[in-house]
Amino acid sequence: MLTETSSPSSTLTTKKIILHTPEDDDRPVYLSGNFNNWATQDFRFKMHKVEKGKYEFSFPDHLDLPEELIYKFTKGDWSEVEIDRYGNRTPNRHWKDQSKVKVEKVAKWRKNWLPYRPSQLPQIHLMSEEFEIPQLNTKRKVWALLPHDYDSSDEHYPVLYLQDAQNLFNENAEFGNWQIDKKLAVMSDYGIGKIIIIAVEHGESERVQEYNVGKTLLGHGSGKQYIRFVVDTLKPFVDKTYRTQPEREFTGIGGSSMGGLVSIFSGLMYPEVFGKLMIFSPSLWVIPKIKLGFLDIFEPQDTRIYLYAGGDESETMVDHVLKFRKRLLKRESLKGKMKVRLSINEQGKHNESYWSDEFPKAIEWLFYSDKPE
Repeated sequence: MLTETSSPSSTLTTKKIILHTPEDDDRPVYLSGNFNNWATQDFRFKMHKVEKGKYEFSFPDHLDLPEELIYKFTKGDWSEVEIDRYGNRTPNRHWKDQSKVKVEKVAKWRKNWLPYRPSQLPQIHLMSEEFEIPQLNTKRKVWALLPHDYDSSDEHYPVLYLQDAQNLFNENAEFGNWQIDKKLAVMSDYGIGKIIIIAVEHGESERVQEYNVGKTLLGHGSGKQYIRFVVDTLKPFVDKTYRTQPEREFTGIGGSSMGGLVSIFSGLMYPEVFGKLMIFSPSLWVIPKIKLGFLDIFEPQDTRIYLYAGGDESETMVDHVLKFRKRLLKRESLKGKMKVRLSINEQGKHNESYWSDEFPKAIEWLFYSDKPE
């Protein structure tokens, strides 16, 4: 995300950074810069906490440092990077003189990509109160979240289709929400928020039935018809209505729990449509012996899957996710085509708060990174 580089110098020097931060907490502080390829949680560059609000770091004598150091302070991730006292992004720091000690100050820190600038919030459009779903003979609310500057731009954007719209940005949601509007606002400051989100509301009492694909422990679901709605009805409408990048490499689908399960099948059954899958805490328990043989009939294409599970969700969640990933990567027909980023939070529970934490990380890796895993 931050790519400035300098040519290395052959001169070895010992340099020390002293950091003062009046708004401190228990999270450790790391240095991230052109000396470690901008890694955000590099334990070699973890600062020593002298006391609350004061940190120090001395570069090792043997380290061949660039002539000019370019860096930032983080609490372990770009979602927890330094910000100024008004909550705005700070410029990269530079150190190019010959002094041995540099004293710095950080006013505040982000926490889970917040706070945000209201001016950066995406435009939220209700596409329809009653969007026709002919495959299920029903209607549903569908929302579009467009980049904040959509109207003043002529750009075309990647698209992510998400399930369970009621829980994505609704402040009155019963179980909380992912805060994707606020997260996108902050992400846009870092160049990873220019994306269109299409959010489809679930069917309330019909939710499980609609997201259940085929015959599972929950009985026979209508998930295949729902997936055909997204592919055959919704996506063509979206591509016609908005400035999208319609190709598969710019198109993703995702969700959590049963919404994650139906998103898995969407991506696997229609690889020519979806090149990116955002799968949070999928309900794989309903189909523990998920059959993947049908994948062999498709022409394999490069697909990126962000797969998240929390260790405190259930006794089987992490095991099911690990087994699914292993089976996916073992298939000969998919060799080298599936890139799976696995994220396990051992303290993670089955709720919107933890999925909210993962959302920006998933967006960045799926749409803005070339890292394989």
